[in-house]
Amino acid sequence: MELGVLFGTFFVLLAIGTPVAFCLGFSALATLIVMDISPVIAFQRMISGINVFALLALPFFIFAGELMTRGGIATRLLEFAEAAVGHIRGGLGIVNVSSSLAFGGISGSAVADVSALGSTLIPMMEKRGFHRDFSVNVTTSSAILGLLIPPSHNMIIYAVAAGGSVSIASLFVGGLLPGVVAGLCLMGVVYVISVRRAYPREPFPGWAVLIRALVLSLPGLMTAIIILGGVLSGVFTATESAAIAVFWAVGVSVLVYRSLSWTGFREAARASLQTTAMVMIVIGAAAAFGWVLAVNEVPVRLAELVEPLVDDPILLLLLINVILLLLGAIMDMAPLIMIMTPILLPVAEQAGMDPVQFGIMMILNLGVGLITPPVGAVLFVGSAIGRVELEETIRSMWPFYLALLIALGCITFVPAVSLWLPGVFGQ
Repeated sequence: MELGVLFGTFFVLLAIGTPVAFCLGFSALATLIVMDISPVIAFQRMISGINVFALLALPFFIFAGELMTRGGIATRLLEFAEAAVGHIRGGLGIVNVSSSLAFGGISGSAVADVSALGSTLIPMMEKRGFHRDFSVNVTTSSAILGLLIPPSHNMIIYAVAAGGSVSIASLFVGGLLPGVVAGLCLMGVVYVISVRRAYPREPFPGWAVLIRALVLSLPGLMTAIIILGGVLSGVFTATESAAIAVFWAVGVSVLVYRSLSWTGFREAARASLQTTAMVMIVIGAAAAFGWVLAVNEVPVRLAELVEPLVDDPILLLLLINVILLLLGAIMDMAPLIMIMTPILLPVAEQAGMDPVQFGIMMILNLGVGLITPPVGAVLFVGSAIGRVELEETIRSMWPFYLALLIALGCITFVPAVSLWLPGVFGQ
């Protein structure tokens, strides 16, 4: 009965358009009342859910990403990518993917990626002969690559949801190769479609232009390198690296590129506060919801349910992937990480999967949900920027889904993709 109240209240509130954070919080509260447990517990669990030191990195990384979005870094990265690969058939599409790999690693946000790069690249691609729906497909599908490239604040949320037993540094390093693999899969699709549709190629601008573009993009690219290098070397923690990222973003945007105005700084601060508030509310509500699940022994019951599948880890991992893909299509990423990690991580570990590998698999799974209806926040933003009907975008999206699913299969069934680099760096 308690679980019926919990999930019934949640899905009813979700169906009538209630924000996810309130769906989680109110359903947990209603269940505690039915269980004759003081409702105060729900608020205590919410506070304890966000009272985690590692979460202090979130507002800093979000602020750094907002500063860099407004500080001209995206433009420099785009210019470098265009000079490097723009001369390949369908080069602007490949530029789109490679720019997302670089910029997504700086902003750590798929929505920021599609907003910053899409507003420039989608009109540019259309002007040079690419179909508009193709331009939107490339931009939205590549935007989720930043979820895997450090510093990804979703990895921090996962580390917290895993109870602090997973190293954030290991997740940061472990996400690099999977991000590149997913990017290469998308580039392959872009190239094949570009050849079949005879999309244009740009002339090679020359080595002088390429080197100049590289030099101008280096201060922005150095952000991820400084953060990752500092964390791996032990010079500073992941939380301290987030604060350093803010100072670096201000320095690069103001002193090097000179493109961040006082108005832009205030807009970045305001957007960061709004995003941080939303993320923290969701994390707190998800912590209360997860506690109710734990009290009702849902993780234990699920483990008992799938125990016969442990002898067949391939089938078990396929089932976990399907569950995450379906949930990612109907719910936001942060609450799902908080709720599903304590439930599915022990099951995955029983099948022999490393927690770092599971975290990266989960993040890419839920990232695909960001471009999948009915929620699909990144898909909606990309379609709005490209002024393309959502139905038209979805109809031509299937090759990009296929590319991401191939990358997901590599991450799921080839542990070295996620674990080789952490092993190299001793994480």
